[in-house]
Amino acid sequence: MIKIKIEKPFKLNDTVTCGQIFRFFPLDDGSFDIVIKDRVINVHMEDNYLCVSSNKEEKLKEVVMDYFDLNNDYGVMNEFLIKSDEKIKPAVEFSSGLMMIKQDPFETVMSYIISANNGVPQIASALNNIAKNYGKKVIFNNKEYFLFPQYKDLKDVSLEDYRNCKVGFRDKYLKSMVDKLNNNELDLEEFYSLDTNVALDKFMQNVGIGPKVASCILLFAYQKYDVFPIDTWVKKVMKNDYEIEGEKNIREFATKTYGKYSGIAIQYLFNYGRNK
Repeated sequence: MIKIKIEKPFKLNDTVTCGQIFRFFPLDDGSFDIVIKDRVINVHMEDNYLCVSSNKEEKLKEVVMDYFDLNNDYGVMNEFLIKSDEKIKPAVEFSSGLMMIKQDPFETVMSYIISANNGVPQIASALNNIAKNYGKKVIFNNKEYFLFPQYKDLKDVSLEDYRNCKVGFRDKYLKSMVDKLNNNELDLEEFYSLDTNVALDKFMQNVGIGPKVASCILLFAYQKYDVFPIDTWVKKVMKNDYEIEGEKNIREFATKTYGKYSGIAIQYLFNYGRNK
């Protein structure tokens, strides 16, 4: 186990459970087992230390610091948001310590394609089914976990195979994405360097990816904080708190008001609305 001293606000529970990731497992001792790209980690807080163990110790501190975005200065973002919108101040202050997890792009793409018109337990179950069938098995603390496969591992997976993983009507969307990646028609690494609007358009050219799914992928995998995913909950907040209705008007408001930190703003508003 390693202990990482955290010298800034950090709410582990809120960060893990706020809807960014799906393959985490709360344990009876208050810790979390989390399956990330190349390993399984167990994390919990002791005072201002993040305690971490893993089946793979190599560069563990660097991996965890990067995964939880602990090198980023959220104070600057929070100050910007409050100056831009006095109404958001309670949400910002309440959510101080909520971090944006840096996720593996391929798993994020697959996760949010599956998320369309779906509940969190069903999303998690489908992802775990895919991992169990096609990912690498890891034994960690006497438990069995499976890393999420990469697209090359899914090259020969059929529509029926996806359906057997309980992904529902999204089977064809997943297969289309995997086929494009394996045929070099799409390069997920490219999205890191693309302008956000260009990246949104490029993702939305793929079946099964609309504005909300594309925005979530760019926010959670590529740290493009200027996106603003809009769902029914966001519409409700905007209507009740800001008297703004319609996706076009909401997006214009977010772009004008929150700008480069729109994605952070939406996470804070969601967290505050759910947990206050």
